[in-house]
Amino acid sequence: MTKLAIQAGDLHLASRRGLVYGPLDWTLEEGHLGIVTGPPDSGKSTLMLTLAGRMRPSRGSRLEVLGHQLPAAERWVQRHTSVTGVAGLDDLDDVVTVRSTVRERLAWLAPWYRIVRYPGNEQIAEICRLAFGDLPVPTAKTRVYELDEPSNLLLRIALSLASSPALITVDAVDQLHDLSDQDTVWSRLDAIAASGVTVVASTTDAHELDRIPWTTEPSHLDLTTTDIAEEA
Repeated sequence: MTKLAIQAGDLHLASRRGLVYGPLDWTLEEGHLGIVTGPPDSGKSTLMLTLAGRMRPSRGSRLEVLGHQLPAAERWVQRHTSVTGVAGLDDLDDVVTVRSTVRERLAWLAPWYRIVRYPGNEQIAEICRLAFGDLPVPTAKTRVYELDEPSNLLLRIALSLASSPALITVDAVDQLHDLSDQDTVWSRLDAIAASGVTVVASTTDAHELDRIPWTTEPSHLDLTTTDIAEEA
């Protein structure tokens, strides 16, 4: 029997100025890739946070993530999901090394009494294996500002996978300026989903997705088909 990672009905978020996103109905199977598209200010980032239990939808919404209803089970969902790519939320410190960045993440995940040592190249390669695949993994001594755009985003994705989440969200893949870099990240997200981790990612333009040779055709949620309104 197919298990659903996301089951949403009449899902919406309203502010005093009107609807931020929705209302929308959407389902996504576990271990699949879901892609959310829509123009700027269509609520993509907010929806990513909602699906990961970091933001509550408006009353009347129905949302079940990984078999748990939100917002009632938001703490459980937060422990089993991760968020990447949201501006200001998971930005990396440019001046530190990759090993310092990885150690900080591992220390955050470890029990308070455990000493977390700085990782070497081998441990970093293992942590980055799923996110990077066959792509070159940055070395321990590489500083974050030396990473190119796709490597920076893939490192952030690798850090989000360090907690072994069942579902990850990746916002604004089109924050990468080069189309070939975007294609690289989409291919890696496709591979991550194929490994069994449910992935929800967002971008502005749906047409670019036709370029990718998907392992399994992703589920597409287009926010331009929902009624986004503002009060005068």
